[in-house]
Amino acid sequence: MLNKTDKGRAELQPGQRTLGQRERAVLLVADGRKATASLQALFGGLGAEIVRELLAQGYIVDETPPAPATAPEPAAGKGSVDAFSGPRSLASARMFLFDLSERMFAPRDKALALQFREALREARDAPAMLVVSREMLVAIERLAGPGRADAISERLAKLLPESALEGA
Repeated sequence: MLNKTDKGRAELQPGQRTLGQRERAVLLVADGRKATASLQALFGGLGAEIVRELLAQGYIVDETPPAPATAPEPAAGKGSVDAFSGPRSLASARMFLFDLSERMFAPRDKALALQFREALREARDAPAMLVVSREMLVAIERLAGPGRADAISERLAKLLPESALEGA
């Protein structure tokens, strides 16, 4: 399990931009709960090199607990094809979208970033947040291409509560 160091947390503060977008993305999800392999698999497998660099530069640390002598039996019904282990909630999705607005739009189009921030502040329920997220995905596709928009859409789907996705 990889986790941010103080140096890593400082890098994610506003005004701190010494790392590239991919490095910051890996740093952002290094929270001590996700398996190291899931971070290494990011960006079509390029995440492994990014993780090595972040470890070497002191932005993250490996806090993997020692393996038990025997592996415990997996709980029935707990298995999932989805390796995401974070909390599914509107709050998580909202924070992801706020961060996304800052990273994707603020440097390029401050007015659009402000528009999305205001829309997210007003989105009080799942349907309203889904409307804003769709608008953001259209803008991302225009700016960064369909591949980037698809990747962000998949990540968002892992954050939203399953009940919100059923109505989408």
